[in-house]
Amino acid sequence: MQNKGLVKLFAILFGLVSIYQLSFTFKANSVEDEAQTISNGNFEEERIYLDSLSSEKVFDLGFADYTYDEVKENAMNLGLDLKGGVSVILQVSVKDILKGLANYSKDPVFNKALDDATELQKNSQNTYLEDFFVAFDAIKGDKKLASPEIFANRTLSEEITFDMSDDQVKPIIETKIDESIVSAFEVLRKRIDEFGVVSPSIQRLGDSGRILVELPGVKDKERAIKLLQSTAQLEFWEAYKGEQFMGFLNQVNELLKDMEAEQEDAVTESTEEEKPTDDTEQTEDDKIADLLGEDPDSSAVENNPLGKLIRGFGYQGGPIVAQFAVKDKDLVEEYLNMPQVRALLPAEMREVKFLFGKPATDSEIIDLYALIGNRDNVPPLSGAVVTDARQEFGPTGKPVVSMQMNTKGAKIWEELTGKAYQQQSQIAIVLDNVVYSAPGVTTGAISGGNSQISGEFTLNEATDLANVLRAGKLPASADIIQGEVVGPSLGQEAIDSGKLSFLIALGLVLVWMLFYYGKAGLFADIAMLFNILLIFGVLSGLGAVLTLPGIAGIVLTIGMSVDANVLIFERIREELYKGKEQKEAIQDGFANALSSILDANITTGLTALILFIFGTGPIKGFATTLLIGIGTSLFTAIFITRLIVDWYVGRGGKLEFSTGITKNLFRNINIEFLKKRKAAYIISAALIVVSLGSLFTNGLDQGVDFVGGRTYQVRFANDISASEITSNLTDVFGSADAKTFGSANQLKITTKYKVNEVGTEVDEEIRQDLYNALQPYFDGLSYEEFISDNEHKTVGLMKYYKVSPTIADDIKKASFWAILGSLIVVFLYILFRFKRWQFSLGAVAAVFHDVLIVLGIFSLTYKFMPFTMEIDQAFIAAILTVIGYSLNDTVVVFDRIREFFNEHTSWDFDKVINSSLSSTLSRTLNTSLTTLVVLLSIFIFGGDSIRGFMFALIIGVIVGTYSSLFIATPIMYDTVKRGDAKEGLRKKEDPKEEEEQEA
Repeated sequence: MQNKGLVKLFAILFGLVSIYQLSFTFKANSVEDEAQTISNGNFEEERIYLDSLSSEKVFDLGFADYTYDEVKENAMNLGLDLKGGVSVILQVSVKDILKGLANYSKDPVFNKALDDATELQKNSQNTYLEDFFVAFDAIKGDKKLASPEIFANRTLSEEITFDMSDDQVKPIIETKIDESIVSAFEVLRKRIDEFGVVSPSIQRLGDSGRILVELPGVKDKERAIKLLQSTAQLEFWEAYKGEQFMGFLNQVNELLKDMEAEQEDAVTESTEEEKPTDDTEQTEDDKIADLLGEDPDSSAVENNPLGKLIRGFGYQGGPIVAQFAVKDKDLVEEYLNMPQVRALLPAEMREVKFLFGKPATDSEIIDLYALIGNRDNVPPLSGAVVTDARQEFGPTGKPVVSMQMNTKGAKIWEELTGKAYQQQSQIAIVLDNVVYSAPGVTTGAISGGNSQISGEFTLNEATDLANVLRAGKLPASADIIQGEVVGPSLGQEAIDSGKLSFLIALGLVLVWMLFYYGKAGLFADIAMLFNILLIFGVLSGLGAVLTLPGIAGIVLTIGMSVDANVLIFERIREELYKGKEQKEAIQDGFANALSSILDANITTGLTALILFIFGTGPIKGFATTLLIGIGTSLFTAIFITRLIVDWYVGRGGKLEFSTGITKNLFRNINIEFLKKRKAAYIISAALIVVSLGSLFTNGLDQGVDFVGGRTYQVRFANDISASEITSNLTDVFGSADAKTFGSANQLKITTKYKVNEVGTEVDEEIRQDLYNALQPYFDGLSYEEFISDNEHKTVGLMKYYKVSPTIADDIKKASFWAILGSLIVVFLYILFRFKRWQFSLGAVAAVFHDVLIVLGIFSLTYKFMPFTMEIDQAFIAAILTVIGYSLNDTVVVFDRIREFFNEHTSWDFDKVINSSLSSTLSRTLNTSLTTLVVLLSIFIFGGDSIRGFMFALIIGVIVGTYSSLFIATPIMYDTVKRGDAKEGLRKKEDPKEEEEQEA
């Protein structure tokens, strides 16, 4: 090997850099373990302790020292499944942005186009904006996008004029939408930065308005989700005095009574009594008594539809109209929004805005406010004027949020407060349609633009509100269309199981290589350990996220590394069998194996690359580690193993590349594979027919990734019946499915209940319903304990996953294109390398064969297997890996066929094929065996969440090994033309050499 010195230098540098990078991970773990010990498991104390170290030097390397923040920044990032945390895909509402750009137009054509676009989105791969344009074009008639009542308005007057055509307006709207989504992205990024999560990830997903946010390790998950979804729509409104609506509430109550009477038909003409007219003016106390049914002459409380809901009133002269129970809020809003009720308001009050306040902590009472509205629904002052916000403590010691406004806002604020002072009225401070406070002004107009939001805040709520106001409001609502919440205890279990499976797999492979190849196997083991060091070092250096599938990818890389060494050692053994000297055999063995190693790794790398492009979250982590592993495996197998072998041989050492037991294994084998191809065709055809039959009749167990829904992983103290839980939950949700997940005391519960509804309120409602249904199976477990994030949690809700139907459809289509794309890419690569389409056909046919059989086995067995076999994104990753592995094996065989065509020009076509398959049989079985050992160790000792994933890979390896021998090569053989086979495969020789040979 040339340039040994350069290879040694690179090896040393790579090794040192990897150790340096990983040292940060070990130090970060050490500091966090110490923090846990000091805080005794208290999250808040642990956070405070770690925050105190943020700028402290905690790691001294001699040549440099680092603070805790710097150590964490350089440490390896763990994914949600290993660390716990939150991952969501937010859909920024393009519909809301369009409404805003059109100044909330009432135009019927515009609004119908919006509604039609929403319908189109259910079965469309277009963006919402594209579907809006389609819908508008279909119904517009003479209407134009540049109409004054749509986009040619005051807001867009500088960019859109009345004389523009729709084609001219569309690019402008596209630009505006993109700017709004970028704005939303930046707002979310600032909020996350303020939240203080270590190693967060935020990225746009194409141009659809979707934003992926991953917050590994976040402790307060509910708080994080609320922070992400809050639009932070801050508004300042003038408020009416509550007593101004006493008479109105009485009238509403009477109206509702009459409406109920009509509906029930309980009141007849004979029993109707005319309401007595009394010109005597009622006092406020009289009105309240009538409304509440306290007056002896009034109807009973039960006959007061609105009155019986009232729990009290605000102070005299204050802004509170009435107080209600929190549970009655929706019903009261329904009453107040009825057209008949609004008609009871005096003309000057018709635009009133009824909004509820923020209930006090642990209170079931909520206040109703009446705000002075207007036809355009635009507040006198909005939160856009806020330039700074900070959390402070008010005079009573409670948390408040102080704000500073810009010059324009300060002027309007001074006018508003001056007016309120003169009229002795209040100004309501409204955030996301909730009144946080409605203070009066007692000292005159407030100048300078300073204001304060007080209310029933916790410290975290005040801090988050200040952060949100400082970051700015979202330009539109952002709904969670896909979300995953993983508890920290589940993450720790995943780490433990991942480590165990990794060490067992590694140990078995190291022992096997030593057993099979003797001292050479020991050298391969050293190279493999160095390979693992490089993989973790590169992952840490790149800031990549390590996930549980990522660990599976690393362990699979061990099999890839073994494969490269097996190819090299088998070729060296062949050269030794030919009688060559040791040094010459080693040189030729490495040289001859290089082509097969490159082809095999490139085909696997191509499928991993496609997986990386189409995958998200943990699946992208799997692809990342696989890609890195392929690169490091090539380096260590080709260069590091060679360095060690050359060093040993150079010192006079003797290498047999086998042991006494394995020396003559697979030697002089000459199996006539082609004669068995018809039997193989029949067996494969039968398996495919059975698989297709099951797929069409039995189907597959599609996970929420592909059909949408919510999945909850729940752990109980004792073993539980999945069928009993399914029956109970079906009564609650209408449809639900519970399956045993891993151990008998753990269930995976899936439901499509309210799958099309989004928002934290809906998620909380369903989670509460789930707890209520499962409560009898828990021994006194409270709801707070059920959903808690305790790292030592052993029962309760361990994981939550949600996918909306829209994104589920997108995931399904992306998965289809990923598989199809990988097949096309591989077909073209093999065509490029072997110059004949028959080779590509054989390889792709074998892959189709493997994928169909894996799908068929999943379809046939998912109902009774003791582990989940859902078809989800992880399964697609497994399918693509099976494709890569199957092609890896096939390409090695094809490479040997091409080689034998050139070496043995006098052989018959059949003999070349059979000899090629026989000569690579040792490598095929050896690699398959070591890979199976690795996969089985993960399957048995790894986490429950990847057991189905591993099962698919195990089946894929077995079927892929079979297909490379009995499907791919025979199909190539049957389709290639015998006469020109040699010409297509033989290397092009130098014309001078041909002339010399003829001479």
